[in-house]
Amino acid sequence: MSITVEKMIKDLELEIIVEGKDSIPITTIDVNRPGLQLDGYYKHFAYERVQVMGMVETSFFASLSDELKKERADKFFSYDIPCLVVTRGLEIRPEIVSAAKKYGRYLLRTSQESTKFINRLINYLNEELAPRITLHGVLVDVYGLGMLLLGESGIGKSETALELVKRGHRLVADDAVEIKKVGENTLIGAAPELIRHFIEIRGIGILDVKNLYGVGAIRNSKEIDMVVQLEEWQEGKYYDRLGLEDEYMEIMGINLPKLTIPVRPGRNLAIIMEVAAMNHRQKSMGYNAAQELNKRLLQQIESGKEG
Repeated sequence: MSITVEKMIKDLELEIIVEGKDSIPITTIDVNRPGLQLDGYYKHFAYERVQVMGMVETSFFASLSDELKKERADKFFSYDIPCLVVTRGLEIRPEIVSAAKKYGRYLLRTSQESTKFINRLINYLNEELAPRITLHGVLVDVYGLGMLLLGESGIGKSETALELVKRGHRLVADDAVEIKKVGENTLIGAAPELIRHFIEIRGIGILDVKNLYGVGAIRNSKEIDMVVQLEEWQEGKYYDRLGLEDEYMEIMGINLPKLTIPVRPGRNLAIIMEVAAMNHRQKSMGYNAAQELNKRLLQQIESGKEG
């Protein structure tokens, strides 16, 4: 994965001091502060990273002689760096500006302090460069829980999502869900920009959920907490009626709790989704109703034996 410097500039609202001639893609979330390079050490220069100069680097550079300033700036920008960002709104030495123009490198500036900007930048790059896939499904936020609804076309995913929106929950994505792996155990789902906030209901067509129900009815992205597989009710098939068996689905190497919900006329799927979300939250807090019932049954059996 990679992103362009131009996209980063727009998203982070950076000031352009020198516009680069050739955009070098950003391919890593790591950031480099070029203090050693400004001192002339290039043996392990991570030039492929976004370069950030703060108060320390700027002060050091200003302390150099005029001749060294030109030499070090020229050497630094001769490498294929994606860009250099100067923080704190600091004044940028003319030698740096001149060298950036000479080699056609992006020279940028932000008013943020170095530490705050670097943290923001790393978080931004971590999300933008995260591995991603697209699944056919619906993602909804129910009681703060990200529920990914999967199933064959026409099973009722979109209708269920619309009913949930009417009940005060929020739509994240309909039909196509872009999933990004952020960190070791976190999946973030969102809708492709083209169809964001839209939902398709067979027999009606395309609906704009944001315009119909207001901004409180949508979310741009949400962490995925569980998967709900909707399938046609099959007579004779075994379905877990107690909830003692835990089922999981692997997405991008992460195991997510999964429920398989059989669909047939008369079942209110929206209410089932709400109850599933509340039950999942109870389980995460240490209470499992199925286990509690099983415990009571075992206790009654034991007391019956003793009697």
